[in-house]
Amino acid sequence: MAVAAPGQLNLDEFPSWGSRGVDCFEKLEQIGEGTYGQVYMAKETETNEIVALKKIRMDNEREGFPITAIREIKILKKLHHQNVIQLKEIVTSPGPDRDEQGKPIDGNKYKGSIYMVFEYMDHDLTGLADRPGMRFTVPQIKCYMKQLLTGLHYCHVNQVLHRDIKGSNLLIDNEGNLKLADFGLARSFSSDHNGNLTNRVITLWYRPPELLLGSTRYGPAVDMWSVGCIFAELLNGKPILPGKNEPEQLTKIFELCGTPDELIWPGVTKMPWYNNFKPPRVLKRKVKDAFKHFDRHALDLLERMLTLDPSQRIPAKEALDAEYFWTDPLPCDPKRFAIV
Repeated sequence: MAVAAPGQLNLDEFPSWGSRGVDCFEKLEQIGEGTYGQVYMAKETETNEIVALKKIRMDNEREGFPITAIREIKILKKLHHQNVIQLKEIVTSPGPDRDEQGKPIDGNKYKGSIYMVFEYMDHDLTGLADRPGMRFTVPQIKCYMKQLLTGLHYCHVNQVLHRDIKGSNLLIDNEGNLKLADFGLARSFSSDHNGNLTNRVITLWYRPPELLLGSTRYGPAVDMWSVGCIFAELLNGKPILPGKNEPEQLTKIFELCGTPDELIWPGVTKMPWYNNFKPPRVLKRKVKDAFKHFDRHALDLLERMLTLDPSQRIPAKEALDAEYFWTDPLPCDPKRFAIV
């Protein structure tokens, strides 16, 4: 049984987890490199079920599990939803008794490897979108967006911020079902939480302005900005805010969404990095001009997602009620566009 450093992750909290070895699975191929280890496609030898194995790198055994792995395991243990990736179990493999120099390894350190076992998903949204000649239909986009918002609403209701919404973290199976994955940067929060959170989260192209301006007190609205970027990307066929660095990212946001001031975003001028990144001239909001080829219901929803003031940004539940999802063409049933 693997035991992490005190106060970190104790597998005894999950009786059936950690009781099986990785030899219950046959590794078929490496399919990716996660935040903290390799990801393999594997087959359970007894049932022939295909799963994904995420190996947790134990580079510094003295500190136990990487904090990102601990958070992901604890959060996924409490999330059960058809649009959130399922963590099935934790399995272990024994390690050597001696190090490379032949010295006995400290018995207090866990010497083996630890793997997270996930349900297997065939694709991710970025990989699908990058296929030559691939262009999603409006019913498909509505279907994916509805599933993304449904899964995210469930996370937010359960007081979890994902903090890394992007196409490669949205997994899709061959039946068209979409699931939120990679909770390595996720965080539990409470509505009365007054503590500071890191603003060094969310991949740059999908990072909201409040984080780029140094905010350390934020909530579910950070994920909704990322969803807006994904939405526009699906409709537009390419990323809408591809900044090379943080100053350029903010510039691109201001060029599209306008320069923030106290009128449209109360408190913005007091944000930690506002004076560092204040644009030299006033820029007008031009989301509607930039995407005038979008359907008007899509544009209305996008405007509410890409709202600079996070307190005014549309939440997931409200977005699901937007006219966009209730007007023709309607979102299609995932099973109606099987992916091959």
